[in-house]
Amino acid sequence: MTTFQGELLPGTRRALLHRIAVAQAEGRTPSLVAAVVRDGTTVWTGARTSVEGHAPDENVQYRIGSITKTFTAVLVLRLRDEGALALEDPLEKHLPGTGVGEATIAELLAHTGGLPAETPGPWWERSPGDLRPELADVLGDRPLLTPPGRRFHYSNPGYALLGALIEKLRGASWEEVLRREVLEPLGLRRTSVRPVAPHAGGWAVHPWADVMLPEPVEDLGRMAPAGQLWSTGGDLARFAAFLLNGDERVLRADSLREMRTPAAAHEAADVASGYAYCLGMEIRRRNGRSLVGHTGSLPGFLACLMISIEDDVAAIALANSTSGPLLFPVAADLVRIVAEAEPRIPAPWKPLRGADPSLLELTGQWYWGTHAFALRLMADGLVSLGPLTGVGRRSRFRSNGDGTWTGLEGYYAGELLQAVRRSDGAVSHLDLGSFVFTRQPYDEGAPVPGGVDPEGWRGIG
Repeated sequence: MTTFQGELLPGTRRALLHRIAVAQAEGRTPSLVAAVVRDGTTVWTGARTSVEGHAPDENVQYRIGSITKTFTAVLVLRLRDEGALALEDPLEKHLPGTGVGEATIAELLAHTGGLPAETPGPWWERSPGDLRPELADVLGDRPLLTPPGRRFHYSNPGYALLGALIEKLRGASWEEVLRREVLEPLGLRRTSVRPVAPHAGGWAVHPWADVMLPEPVEDLGRMAPAGQLWSTGGDLARFAAFLLNGDERVLRADSLREMRTPAAAHEAADVASGYAYCLGMEIRRRNGRSLVGHTGSLPGFLACLMISIEDDVAAIALANSTSGPLLFPVAADLVRIVAEAEPRIPAPWKPLRGADPSLLELTGQWYWGTHAFALRLMADGLVSLGPLTGVGRRSRFRSNGDGTWTGLEGYYAGELLQAVRRSDGAVSHLDLGSFVFTRQPYDEGAPVPGGVDPEGWRGIG
């Protein structure tokens, strides 16, 4: 929670405009629109265009390519939350006969299902979808390149399968389910499967001359869940606010946190660059800042939506050229400009309304061997355990209501924390996944694994 900061300062707005003006000019794209969201509200929109006297605004549609995958992933997580499927389920359980049924739903979401990157036959992004009427036409004769779960390999056909899964479980088309369950509840009235005026035309810009060629607009058919959507800067700004905060009508905040959590192993180069794929979302790093969202491209269009969770700032950038400005650096810089020029103002500190004395008793300093840790009770009702100094394993823990807590992140994610008491009710130690935390280093009164030397601590004789 932050204190609402209102409109951006004039200097910040000019810096944002300068950044997209440079991107449009140097990237040689016919037009570029952008938006910034802070505290869940759109606080800036801007545009640059090659057409004199007119510029697109936040209501003009652009094709958003693979940002569509994030919408599809939201629909899958909704099905999971309703109990219609589990992410660990093999696809065969719900959609039999595909030939890739051993891949789990989570693996398809995270691009670790072993599927190819593209469909067989003509380039699917630039050819009619009716060339691939069935899933077999999308998958081809070699539907698996590697065993499922072995490695990250970005797969557009994998999201076609997820779209077919949604249709099977909902008994309606992917388009209808998306409109009913996501677009309408979130008020995304300018997001659609086919373009609705006003919309930008897609262009290819010659790499060695300042001339252009119109790109075809194809209906992608079975591949629609991987990249079909058209949207606007305004709608994507609202979608970004949803991805950050959740909406009980569509998807809870904890499920969105799960979507933003890395779920795929990556090549060494990806690890070095700070890239990771989650469940329908990407994590990228730039200038020391972690950003989550998705990029997208189709012939004639480029798109990017990125969110800094820590700064509570999101940015959207859309362009109508096949190749042109690299939009991830643009969106990342828009976030940086706002976050650095106008850092978030935290909400005032407020004490807890009440605290369980048995929980307060556990706060303070603990030792794992000779490593000093501190357990703290937080204002949001969680407890945190982490090193007193330096870096090391740390996590927040959520109460299970029975005197135990479950780790939420890092090394202790999913692990159980509990206070072990002696027969007289006094606390003996904390147990965290078999690790014993004591009030004193190697406390001889606690069941330290391996025991404690009976002669105790000593110096050099």
